Amino acid sequence: MIILIGNGLIILVTKVSGVLHTPMYFFLGNFSFLEICYTSVTVPNMLTNLWTHERSISFLVCAIQLSFLLILEGAECLLLAVMAYDHYVAICKPLYYPLIMNRQVCLLLVVDSWTTRIPVMIGQTYQIFSLPFCNSNKLNHVFYDIAPLLKLTSSDTSLIEFSVYVVAALFVMIPFIMIIRSYIKIITTILKLPSNMENYKAFSTCSSHLIVVILFFGSATITYSRPKSNNSGETDKALSLFYTVVTLVFNPIIYSLRNKDVIDALK
Repeated sequence: MIILIGNGLIILVTKVSGVLHTPMYFFLGNFSFLEICYTSVTVPNMLTNLWTHERSISFLVCAIQLSFLLILEGAECLLLAVMAYDHYVAICKPLYYPLIMNRQVCLLLVVDSWTTRIPVMIGQTYQIFSLPFCNSNKLNHVFYDIAPLLKLTSSDTSLIEFSVYVVAALFVMIPFIMIIRSYIKIITTILKLPSNMENYKAFSTCSSHLIVVILFFGSATITYSRPKSNNSGETDKALSLFYTVVTLVFNPIIYSLRNKDVIDALK
């Protein structure tokens, strides 16, 4: 409920308040909508399973949900990189900001963030679900992710695991490197500003985004870079819940409490 209400309010105020009709809040509104979609892929089914104890799912529905999960994860990585680039242009090239971040460019960046990964993720999902699942039909996880699904197959998964790492490098590591590069330039520019007040004002505009980046990429990195063992199932489930649910609860709180314009618009 916090995720739905918090992100819904952010979408509402960015649409209604004229003060927030800027590229930064246009990206924030899209990010909030993405958070709602991302949550809707995993949480409703998870809550249904906990409430009814009916934990079965059809093969096709499982494939569709995994495909949407992967697409939205990639979109979140790309959209976070786009938001970092927006902050970089606003702070490092303020005079050129209206020219660089015009409406057409903003729309193109958002559309690319949402759609770029779709063909790749559909292909990867098809590749995974083309494997023979003979070992078991019981998934030891709280939602449908690649690693627990591959444990159920009886065939060699080394090629698919390699393709997963390649896709992760393209759609996770490259956006993360772009975010780091943007913030290095932002910090370098802020340190050159004459007064401490200007330093604080400049950095406060991107501090919320930086916290969200650390929470999302940090928790996902810990989850997928841990050494795998036979006894890591419960820990993996807890970590997966953290980056798919807990961080999404924090995000609207962070953006609302640390942003004066959003607070004023909400009032």
